[in-house]
Amino acid sequence: MLPSGALATMCCPHCGEVIDTFPDPGGGERQEYIEDCSVCCRPMTVIATLDEEAGDFVAEASAEV
Repeated sequence: MLPSGALATMCCPHCGEVIDTFPDPGGGERQEYIEDCSVCCRPMTVIATLDEEAGDFVAEASAEV
């Protein structure tokens, strides 16, 4: 079951700052999208996957877009 309010924490691959991202709860168990860092404003590719045991999304960011 997908969480109703999705939140995941990740590290920006450019500036190293820890930031939050909000995967779409209706977007499926694996999502890939481009998002700008809220600190340095550089784009990154975000891959968010649902951890079914925890019931939350886990996000990883890559500098490649």
